[in-house]
Amino acid sequence: MTEPSPHPLPPDSPPDVLELSDASPSRSVPAFPHRPPPHPAARLRSWSLPLVLFGLTCLSTLWSGAFTNSRLDLTPWIDWGVADLTMLAVSRWDMGLEYMLAIMGILLAHEMGHFLTARWYHIPASLPYFIPMPLSPFGTMGALILMRGNQANRRELFDVGLAGPVAGLVVCLPVLYWGVQQAVPDPQPMIVFHHPLLLKGMIAWLRPDLAGKPLVMSPLLMAGWLGLLITGLNMLPVSQLDGGHVCYALLGRRAHLVALGLFAAGVAFMLVAQHYVWLLLLVLILLLGIRHPPTRDDSVPLGVFRLVVGWLSLLLPVLCFNPMGVTFQNM
Repeated sequence: MTEPSPHPLPPDSPPDVLELSDASPSRSVPAFPHRPPPHPAARLRSWSLPLVLFGLTCLSTLWSGAFTNSRLDLTPWIDWGVADLTMLAVSRWDMGLEYMLAIMGILLAHEMGHFLTARWYHIPASLPYFIPMPLSPFGTMGALILMRGNQANRRELFDVGLAGPVAGLVVCLPVLYWGVQQAVPDPQPMIVFHHPLLLKGMIAWLRPDLAGKPLVMSPLLMAGWLGLLITGLNMLPVSQLDGGHVCYALLGRRAHLVALGLFAAGVAFMLVAQHYVWLLLLVLILLLGIRHPPTRDDSVPLGVFRLVVGWLSLLLPVLCFNPMGVTFQNM
């Protein structure tokens, strides 16, 4: 996921560029040509917070993964002592490690897809900021990078926005494949993970005997399910989400109508279904702004290949995202 940067990026970010046009061939010069090189301590600070958050997210996903395929998710934590929980987590360390490697691999591929593409185009971008979420079934709320999107033109924004979900899916789909291969039915699920279309299709292909049944969420299946959810949410064509970047690159300012319509549909679904799990996401989108801001140059053509890929990519929310998400029963 990419977000606009509300604060200056780390001092090692490339300088802004001003384009000069005159009778001579076009050229570019730094906006601040006399800015001194960053001090080594400043470079260290720009790495420290992302690395700390990465380490904390590894720990929180390791912990959550240890309780995957377990009915402890809904047990009040107060009924369990820290020592008891720790001993149980240690005894299931292999499951925790399997989940941690799978989900962190998916998230890292997604964010590095954004980061490396932004750097390729010399667009200032931060390192990925991972978000730990301890004491939860997932262990993380995903990750994001901060990017100066107003320095990207239409084509560059398209590439940066789509690179993350594509890279994440490259890792997610093999994880999901092995997760489905290992899957077993859950006759009395306490938490129901509603399957998106892509997962339903994979189950029908690989394990037709499990079609339409709740499944025990093994570490790999949980990581793959969450990877699809993250991809589907990020590719919603609204605001500063990855899908918002792609949709704006395809439609320009007409993308605002798509974003406003989708936001209204999300509010309506939440009220009609009385399913409020997406309330935080809607509030976040509202704070970021439903409309996508203009790029540095909206007139740059995308070309036929990007247009075809872009329109096809807007199917990812349909394939990877189930609006019911997670529901609880048998409590």
